[in-house]
Amino acid sequence: MQDVGESWLMVSLTKSPVLVALVETFGSLPVVLLALPAGALADVIDRRRLLLITQTWMLTVAAVMGVVTLSSTMTPWLLLLLTFTLGLGAAINSPVWQAIIPELVPQRELAQAVTLVGVAFNVSRAVGPAIAGFLVAAAGPGFVFLLNAVSFVGVIAVVYRWQPPSADRSSPPEHVFGAMRAGIRYVRNAPEVQAVLLRTGAFMFCASGLWALLPVRTRNLGLSSIGYGLFLGCIGAGAIAGATFIPKLRESASNNLLVAAAAIVFAGATAMLAHVRSPLLIGPTMLLAGVAWITSISNLNTAAQAAAPAWARGRVLAMYSLVFGGSLALGSAVWGTLATRYSVALALDIAAVCSVLALMLNGRYRLVRIEEFSLAPWVHWPEPVVVVQPEPEHVPVLVVLEYLIDPDRSTEFRKAMHDMRRVRRRDGASRWGLYSDPSQPGRFVETFIVESWAEHMRQHARITQADRAIEEKVLAFHLPGGVPKTTHLISEHVPR
Repeated sequence: MQDVGESWLMVSLTKSPVLVALVETFGSLPVVLLALPAGALADVIDRRRLLLITQTWMLTVAAVMGVVTLSSTMTPWLLLLLTFTLGLGAAINSPVWQAIIPELVPQRELAQAVTLVGVAFNVSRAVGPAIAGFLVAAAGPGFVFLLNAVSFVGVIAVVYRWQPPSADRSSPPEHVFGAMRAGIRYVRNAPEVQAVLLRTGAFMFCASGLWALLPVRTRNLGLSSIGYGLFLGCIGAGAIAGATFIPKLRESASNNLLVAAAAIVFAGATAMLAHVRSPLLIGPTMLLAGVAWITSISNLNTAAQAAAPAWARGRVLAMYSLVFGGSLALGSAVWGTLATRYSVALALDIAAVCSVLALMLNGRYRLVRIEEFSLAPWVHWPEPVVVVQPEPEHVPVLVVLEYLIDPDRSTEFRKAMHDMRRVRRRDGASRWGLYSDPSQPGRFVETFIVESWAEHMRQHARITQADRAIEEKVLAFHLPGGVPKTTHLISEHVPR
């Protein structure tokens, strides 16, 4: 209802397609600016408390929007500013909201839970816009904004009563900036996460054309806010219908195939919106768009959840939200500009073609499934034996491991260490190297640097069951058996 009120209010304030499209951009832009800090906060501080803060923030902003609109003092740029401010709360709220899902359901039900969240969201898209269309026509957008403010009271009450599970404090706590660096490092060295981000960005950039230009297209057809709300309601109804058979589809088709098929259907709906002038035909087209929408976002979100370990879940999902919202914001601005310079139909046609061309990513960047590998912790590294306890923070640590292998298997060993490098860098190492001893064939030394002793202790807890095969493959080359000799060296400041 809030989305309908904002978009239709902007249509009432200006006839510029760019400003209308910028409503979507300003609502999504905070995700781009705050994704990393929000993800770090979701992993570092109490998630329940953070949810209460963000919900209260959005309640306040929605109430201000309602009051300003009802007092007839709203302007296009003030509307964009308040939309951006409301988006700030949503940007911080999104990663922590997604991160609590695995705390509410067992691992085997995570995919269904993610789909259920999508269903709940799209129930509101089916019912809310239709109601908002009538309310905007009868009482104006300001009344809708105030209703949105009241709705946060119920959410706050539920979150306040929720008692989350106790957090694992076996490793040293992280600071926000260090957590941000660790999150970036993880994403840079996790191909599974990178595949999700690329596929999400491609789909959302192209799909944003339909979302951004639907209100303009509705106005061009001579329809009122009721018609716009009904079109959005058709998308929501299609999403609900699609969610009913997604679990069955997952049994016979992979994430990759489902996302690719959904992109083709959504592209077809976008092209139909560009050329069909009959509302009776646009309605069924939006139903198909809703089916494709829920199929794509539920599978992309499930893949993001599957690629995120517990210690970095908030940060990974924040990067997912960053790409999701950033692509939506950028795409909305691009398609709105094209619609202004040329025509709405041409902008929608280009968006549809780009959606089909983006399928080229499908082969190289494969989405993972939850059952493919386990991200449960595999805590097996022994605690380092020290006589003098190192300074926890601000002192780099050099870890050295010595391997003795069969010289004839050196090539195989180097290939296995390529995967080990990715694991070390992903879990905390800022630098990594592998060296051979020319005086003793078969002797290799692995080194990696961690930014602090505390970060290395966290690294001990970040090894997952999925990494077990990689580490065991490397250890199988070590001739004496067991684990290689390991040395920990603390950086020393040398005075001038």
